[in-house]
Amino acid sequence: MPSCAAPNAHPALRGLDRVRHLAAAGLVALAGFGASAHAAAPFMTPVEPARAAPSFTLKDIDGKTHTLAEYRGKVVLVNFWATWCPPCRAEMPSIERLYASMKGKPFVVLALDQGESVDSVFAFMGQLSPSPTFSVLLDGKSRTAHAFGVMGIPSTYLIDKQGRIVAQAIGGRDYDSAAMRTLLDRLMK
Repeated sequence: MPSCAAPNAHPALRGLDRVRHLAAAGLVALAGFGASAHAAAPFMTPVEPARAAPSFTLKDIDGKTHTLAEYRGKVVLVNFWATWCPPCRAEMPSIERLYASMKGKPFVVLALDQGESVDSVFAFMGQLSPSPTFSVLLDGKSRTAHAFGVMGIPSTYLIDKQGRIVAQAIGGRDYDSAAMRTLLDRLMK
């Protein structure tokens, strides 16, 4: 099946068209079985042409400073979210399962909370099962979200090993999928 991705798209994204068709077929099959609302959204949209990810420096909930630059050479999933956002809350466990399944590979998840106190975020993390093992950062004034062009949450960006945004998703998703792992494996090559 030909890909709809532009010829200059990141090589890992050229196969997304086939993945979208498979995902759509799966969603049609699930439609009568109570599939969750966030599963109905398209998977991830290629960013064409890929663009440089804005740099940022933020602290995590333990007070450790993280910069996007320190993860160069790894694929990074950046997720903008908040504890009060139902789709954000719903997708968080799937992000953890994805992260755990990619352990030992050059893949990092950075979850950037928007405008909440460390106490609120920490309390929410304790309610999740599985509990997140990836870095949860505080974007207190949403400056990083603004730099990325976030218009609503949850918003998720995939950054390749060269520091370029190559795909994005707006709205909740189930990231613990074979399609997502295939995309990440392609980006890690």
